[in-house]
Order: sequence, then structure tokens, then C-alpha cells
Amino acid sequence: MKKYILKYGMLTVLSTAALTSCSDDFIETEFYQQVQQGPLNTIEELDSFVKGQYVSMRNASYYGCDFLMIGEARSDNMYSDFANGAGYYQTVASYSMTAGDSYSSGAYQNMYQVISKANIVINNVPSGQLTWKSSQDPVVIQARANYLKGQSYAARALALFDLLRLFGQEYAGGTTGVVIPTVYDPTAKQARSTVAETRAQIEADFDKALSLMGAPTSSVHTIRTEINQYTVKALMSKYYLYKGDFAKVRTLVADIVAANKYSVVPAADFSGSFSKANSAPNSIFEIAVGSTNDLGTTSVANKLNLAPAGYGNMKVLPALRTSYLPTDIRGSVVTTANVLNGKYVNSFDNIHVIRYEEILLNGAEAELNGGSSTVALTYFNAIQSKRGTAAVGGSLPDATTLTLNDVYTERKKELVGEGFGYWDLLRRNQPITQRSASGAAGTVRNVGNQLLTFPIPRAEINVPGTLVTPNPGFGN
Repeated sequence: MKKYILKYGMLTVLSTAALTSCSDDFIETEFYQQVQQGPLNTIEELDSFVKGQYVSMRNASYYGCDFLMIGEARSDNMYSDFANGAGYYQTVASYSMTAGDSYSSGAYQNMYQVISKANIVINNVPSGQLTWKSSQDPVVIQARANYLKGQSYAARALALFDLLRLFGQEYAGGTTGVVIPTVYDPTAKQARSTVAETRAQIEADFDKALSLMGAPTSSVHTIRTEINQYTVKALMSKYYLYKGDFAKVRTLVADIVAANKYSVVPAADFSGSFSKANSAPNSIFEIAVGSTNDLGTTSVANKLNLAPAGYGNMKVLPALRTSYLPTDIRGSVVTTANVLNGKYVNSFDNIHVIRYEEILLNGAEAELNGGSSTVALTYFNAIQSKRGTAAVGGSLPDATTLTLNDVYTERKKELVGEGFGYWDLLRRNQPITQRSASGAAGTVRNVGNQLLTFPIPRAEINVPGTLVTPNPGFGN
């Protein structure tokens, strides 16, 4: 891992206060310039580095926008109208990326910034007894420290998973994964691990997160802008679905459903729920944005909505738009011009990384792969029952039978615009169709094609003495 990436990860940590917090109760900032690589001796210091992880996730190159739109630009849900939308995602959609592409370097840098900040918390050894302004009880203080470390393990696992999907060679004909830094060392040079080694680290991190965080409190789910125990299980269900470990997905989804902390958002609030900060009943994990951190022209909203609200270059494919029943409320948020204008209508909307509906769909797919078709129908119909227009009482008819293709179609209808399409096709070993700026189908690439990954950034591979190898098929 190159010094450049981790150095800027540290600088971002130190400037978290200037970027403003991810919560209203952000801590005092008097220690920022004094805690470079020394021990963190207070819960407040640990908490600031955890919040810094969420700041990096919020960056427009990562969950703030581009990582989500990349997952749509190469999907069978949407296309990039780059000819009329300021050229956004043209190199991604046309498979013309090079090692100097900003869509590659931006995501790479911010994902590794999350990891560098997580490593600081994970490996912290205080010089004495940890202190906390909220408690003097050592047991309470240690429990809070463990909880913060658990969040950091989960954040590192998520970032490694995203790096593996974007830069690993699993779907591009190779076995090389990504660099796995587990300590903060901005001078270290480290080679890329294999896909299997990367997966092993992701799984170990998720398991460690759960073990450190302990049993959830009755209200922990109400803080949706932080990773909690349910968030970890939800992220694990996503990860194991992509891995194809359906037994684990079934168990994880069953745990979340049984907890009864989340619910499918009603049809009348389907669109509005995306603008509800930390309060939508279906939100399991969202990244705080808000008016103070408004992402403006770099936001998802700017890519989805037409002028004057945005460039509107990410369009829904007509085949998906016309697949909605007239009584499906989700069809009402896609215009006849193929504009998705009912999700992220504001550039300051929080980014909903995991919704309960995704978890139910994960569960339905997993149940149809070796589980119970009855349970799969229960999960599936929980969504159907709240997706009808007012004309049909807010409910679509229950399905009586269910196939995997039904679930795949429902994922498209429910999750379009949220960054799932490309990855769903890859994990199912389905072909990827290149689209023109008008959405017309072009070259078809099967799993194993070298271009079904991203180039390692030039700034990484050009470091003298680097051990990081490039992905084949991309120019420098």
C-alpha cells in the first residue's frame, strides 16, 4: 500500500472537525493536532476516528455518489446519458478507463482512507486507563471502546468488500484480490492478496465486529447513521449473498427479521423515505449528509434529476420502466423520459446504504437456494404488500409462487438507482451489456473479461518499489 493513500487518510482524520461531524453531538476538537500516531487515550478520541470513517464513506467518489452510480452505469437497470449529462461516467460506461481515471483513483483513495482510520482504532493501545466524559466506570468505558472498535472492524470489512468488487479480479479472469493493510503504516509497501485471502479477512473482520459489540440495546437501531449489531448482520447478508453462501444469508436475515426493529416503508412514503434523515423505519444504515455537508453537484441527486436540480445523466432503461404495473408505486417515480426522480431528490439527502427491503430480498433469494419457499414468499410479499398505489389500497397482490427470476426482477424494481445492478449480474455470472449514451445495447462481456474490473490507479502503481501489480487490460 502506497504512502500517498494512507497519508491522506490520516490528514482527513485530522480535519474531520473542519468537514463537520456525522452527528449533532460531535466531540470537542482540542486534541486534533496532537494525536497523529500516538495512543488515543479517551473515548472521545476513538469516537472521532470512527466518525472519520463515515466521512470518507460520504465522499462523492465513494458512497456519496460515484460508487453507487458505477453500479448502475454497467447494469441492466440504467445507463449513462453521457452525451447530454456533462460526460459523467463515460469512461466507465464505454469501458475505456485507464490507470489515470478519476473514477478509479477517487474510489480507491477513499476506500483505503476508511481502512486507515479503522486500523488506527483497531490497533490502538492507550498509554493508560481510557477515560470518557460520560462515565467514570472502567467497565462501561471498556464496553464503549469495544463497541467503537467493532464499528471499525465492520467498516474495514465493508471497505475491503467494496475494493474487492471494484478492483479484484474475481469476475475478470484472475485470482488477485486487493491490498489488505491491517495496521496504520503510511510507509509500508504491500502486495495485493488473493481473492480468497481478501475474503478471509473480510469474514474475520465481520465476525470480530460482532464479538466486540456485544448484545444490542433496545434502542441501538434508532441511530441509523452508525454501524450497529444489526448493521453488521445486514452487511454480512449482502457479502455472503455475493459470495453465494446462502445458508449464512438465511441465518443472518432470519435474525434481523426476528429482531423486529425495522419494517418495509409504506407505499405512500416510498419516495419520501429517501429524504428522511435517521428516521425512516426501513433504514438499517445510512451515511449522514445533511445541509451542512450538502454534496451539491457531486451528489447522487445531481446525477439522477434533470435541470435545474441536476444533470440527469443516469437514466432508467425503458425495459425496466415499462415493467412496472400501473398500480406499482415505484413506477410513478420514473418518468416517461426515463428519469428516476423519486429517490434522492435533494443533494443533502442521507445516503441509504442498507434498507430493510434489500435484506428481505437477500433472504428470499437465499431461501430459494436450499431453504424454504414458504419463507421466501413471506419475505417477498412483505414488500409487495406495501408497493401498491392508493388506487389499490397501497398493496400489490401477494405472489403465490416464486422463482429466482421473480426475485431478480423485484431487486431491479425495488433497488434501481441504488448501485446494485452491475454487482448482481456479476455475482450471478450473467453477461454485462455495454450501453451507448442513448441506452442502446452494444458489446456483451461475459464474466472473465479483463475489463470487468477497474484499473489500479496510476498514482499507486507508479510508486518506486511498489509491490502492487496492475490489473491487465488497461493503459497507463
